[in-house]
Amino acid sequence: MRQAQESIHIDCSGRGLFDVTRQVDGWVLESGIEAGLLAVFTPHTSCSLLIQENADPDVLHDLETFFARIAPDGDAAYRHRMEGPDDMPAHIRAALTSVSLSIPVARGRMLLGTWQGLYLYEHRHHGMRRQLVLHIIGD
Repeated sequence: MRQAQESIHIDCSGRGLFDVTRQVDGWVLESGIEAGLLAVFTPHTSCSLLIQENADPDVLHDLETFFARIAPDGDAAYRHRMEGPDDMPAHIRAALTSVSLSIPVARGRMLLGTWQGLYLYEHRHHGMRRQLVLHIIGD
C-alpha cells in the first residue's frame, strides 16, 4: 500500500463552479497509484467541492440560481456581515455542500461517471486563491 499527498491552488475569478477535474486527475495519474481511494479537501469555509454534470452548462447555472434563492446575499436576517453581504451566504452554501470528497481510483484515474466532473464551488463574489489538498492511498 502506498500513499501520496499534494496541495494545489485554484484561482477563482468570483462566485461560480470551477472545473478542477483535469488538474486533479492529472495528479492522480502522476502519483503512480493504479487503484485506491482519493480524498479531496478544501480548507476554507466559504467554498466547497461538488461532483456534478459536466456536459450541459445550464446545470451549473441552475445550481447557482437555486443557491441564490435559499442563501441570498445581503439578507437582513444575517448577523454576520463582517466581510460583506456575500459572506454569510457563502458560509451557508458551504455548509449545505461539502468541503471534502472521497473518489475511487482505478487504472490510475478517478472513477467518475461519463457526465461527471469535479468542481470547486466558489461562494464569494470577489476573486480568491483556493487550496485543494489531495491525498491518495492504494496500490
